[in-house]
Amino acid sequence: MELNERQEKILKIVKQHGPITGSKIAEQLSLTRATLRPDLAILTMSGYLDARPRVGYFYTGKESEEVMTSKVRNILVSEVQSVPILIKQDTSIYEAIVKMFLEDVGTLYAIDEDQSLVGVISRKDLLRGTMGSNDIEKVPVSVIMTRKPNITICYPNDLLIYAANQLIEKQIDSLPVVEEHDGVDKVIGRVTKTTITRAFVNLME
Repeated sequence: MELNERQEKILKIVKQHGPITGSKIAEQLSLTRATLRPDLAILTMSGYLDARPRVGYFYTGKESEEVMTSKVRNILVSEVQSVPILIKQDTSIYEAIVKMFLEDVGTLYAIDEDQSLVGVISRKDLLRGTMGSNDIEKVPVSVIMTRKPNITICYPNDLLIYAANQLIEKQIDSLPVVEEHDGVDKVIGRVTKTTITRAFVNLME
C-alpha cells in the first residue's frame, strides 16, 4: 500500500515520539484530531501503527513489505472463495461439457444424492472422455472423474497460502472448499489460481 504525504508524516512523528496520542500528533501537524482520524485508522488497520487506550499510538516496526507479507499469510479461504459449480455424478459427459462452457470454469464438482462431494471433473477429464468410441450423451461423468480419496480439498478456515501450496504441489487448477455436516462433505466454494491472483491484486491495490 502506498502512503500519502500526511500518512508518511504521521509515521515519522510516531517513530520519533511514540507512544503519542492522536491529539499530540494533530498538534504537531497543525490539524484537528477529526481530520487525522481516517489516516490513523488506515495506518492502524494496515499494521504500521498500533494503539493502546490511555497510552496512544506507537510504531510497530514493520515496513511495507512486512505488512504485506503478514496480510497475505493471514487471509482465510472463506474470505476469497468463489461459488462452486456442481453437477450430479450421473450427469452425461456431454452435459458436463456444456455446463463447463456456459459457466466458464475449468473444473466441475460431482455430488451424490446426499449433496456430498464424490468427484472432480477437469477439462482434461472431459477431453479424455470424448476420445475413442464413447457415446458422450450417455456415458456419465462418474466414469471419468477423479474420485475420493484422490481429491485434494480445503476448508473455509484454512489459510489461503495453504490452498495455494496445494495447487502448486498437486499441479491442479482448483480446490473444492468443503464443510462437514453429519459426516457428509458438502461443497460450499472453490479456490482457483484466478481466486488467488485476484486476492493478491486486491491487496496490492
